[in-house]
Amino acid sequence: MASLLFLTIFSLILFFSLSSAIHHHHHPPKSPPKPLTDQTLSMTIDLACKATRYPETCKTTLIHSKTLPQDPKPIEIIQSSISVSTQNLKIAQSMVKTIFDSSTGNPNRSSAAKNCLEFLHNSDYRLSSTVDVLSRGKIKDSRAWMSAALLYQYDCWSALKYVNDSQLVNDTMSFMDNLIGFTSNALSMVVSYDLFGDEIAMWKPPLTERDGFWENNNSGFGGVDLGFKGGFPLDITTDVTVCKEEGVGCNYKKIQEAVDAAPNNDGVRKFVIRIKEGIYEEIVRVPLEKRNVVFLGDGIGKTVISGSLSVKQPGLSTYNTATVGVVGDGFMARDITVQNTAGGEAHQAVAFRSDSDLSIIENCEFLGNQDTLYAHSLRQFYKSCRIQGNVDFIFGNSAAIFQDSVILICSRQISPGKGENNAVTAHGRTDPAQSTGFVFQNCVINGTDEYLGWYYKKPKVHKNYLGRPWKEYSRTVFIKCYLGIILAQQGWMPWSGDFALKTLYYGEFENSGPGANVTGRVDWSNQIPVEHVMAYSVQNFIQGDEWIPVST
Repeated sequence: MASLLFLTIFSLILFFSLSSAIHHHHHPPKSPPKPLTDQTLSMTIDLACKATRYPETCKTTLIHSKTLPQDPKPIEIIQSSISVSTQNLKIAQSMVKTIFDSSTGNPNRSSAAKNCLEFLHNSDYRLSSTVDVLSRGKIKDSRAWMSAALLYQYDCWSALKYVNDSQLVNDTMSFMDNLIGFTSNALSMVVSYDLFGDEIAMWKPPLTERDGFWENNNSGFGGVDLGFKGGFPLDITTDVTVCKEEGVGCNYKKIQEAVDAAPNNDGVRKFVIRIKEGIYEEIVRVPLEKRNVVFLGDGIGKTVISGSLSVKQPGLSTYNTATVGVVGDGFMARDITVQNTAGGEAHQAVAFRSDSDLSIIENCEFLGNQDTLYAHSLRQFYKSCRIQGNVDFIFGNSAAIFQDSVILICSRQISPGKGENNAVTAHGRTDPAQSTGFVFQNCVINGTDEYLGWYYKKPKVHKNYLGRPWKEYSRTVFIKCYLGIILAQQGWMPWSGDFALKTLYYGEFENSGPGANVTGRVDWSNQIPVEHVMAYSVQNFIQGDEWIPVST
């Protein structure tokens, strides 16, 4: 008990000394000015901090930083800023560990703290990776990883919000608020560094499309041909085989056993798991240290991974309900169905969750109701997939591109007499500097045959929308897609009141079909200007030409 008290007091002293709290409603933080003897350093810090959302906190923390040289280069200012985040993250981890240790007998708080520890571990990994690649000029990687580091910290804060029943949890959330602010500032500086390089006087706070700002227009790809010809690699050699029954050439009967056998891989060699036809009723996890794992099935509807976890079960958050959950980078899957059979009344019940950077999913099917596909973080590419659900069924805060895919709405009810409101997407970007968003290219948005039958009987009671803003800077675009008759004229639906309507970006470009008529669209959605469409290409949005194999 004494150590718990000491840790809490120590954390709070550090918390109050670094800066005043950055509240989640983004009230500007106040910091006492500190006299500086070195005017040059002060001016350089001032210029760098102008690029952030919380400049006063930025200045205070950098002035106190022990890692900053007297005449710092812009990149050293960013590295120092990331170092502040990392130091505070370590304290946050110990505070959350204390919550976890004191939560025996409280499944919800125990689960939230456990998730928090995983999120903070992932955040720490992405922060340290950023420091490593930043000095080697890999700015797009830095932005992707810092965006994820910030997301994981927010997710930890959010997990605690639902179990805030003690002073310790409350103090930890306040500390996490500050940490989120530090990381947001570091990310904003990385964005300015990407845009303006060492010209620190040009650095400015992050802008979005709602401010009239698009990136990557001088792409050299010409026109608006978004048809990136790439996907799952063709030269794949199987390492191990999973079969329902024992037989010749079968190594395992469970997929998880095959994943566990994969090397803890820091290299680039793929570990290919062939999953033979059958229904595999198991929960599969691919952890952070298992990189370049590949699932190769026998076809949609033939190789099926099935689970039924939902938030209705005690101690389970949405994150934990996934039938298949992947964190290791470079994950690939082809010719597989992943489903969550919890049903429409079970609320959040994820089929597939991915935190895998540079992941390729091709010719796979994802079946569920609410929250079918959790594209949680980092850069993901889905090609020729089939995704089915109803409420927010493609959601998360990744930079994900869905190409040539079929997105189908099904009903939550066995016999839907009364109407339903469904949203295809709920993108969760919380910060304008995050390089995340959902991009749909050449996809079909429609209902299942069964749903269409119900829709035609009572078209006025069924309302379907392209998306709604789960978080403040939600970003989703549909480009050259077919939008079926089931789509409401408004196109997009609000989350709650006017939340996020001034900060989100919802765009459409050259869509077709009966749902593509834009005359009735909500005034907070946009038609993407033709000169900016290439910002959402595979090459520009997720740097896909650098890591997705090109098919000839």
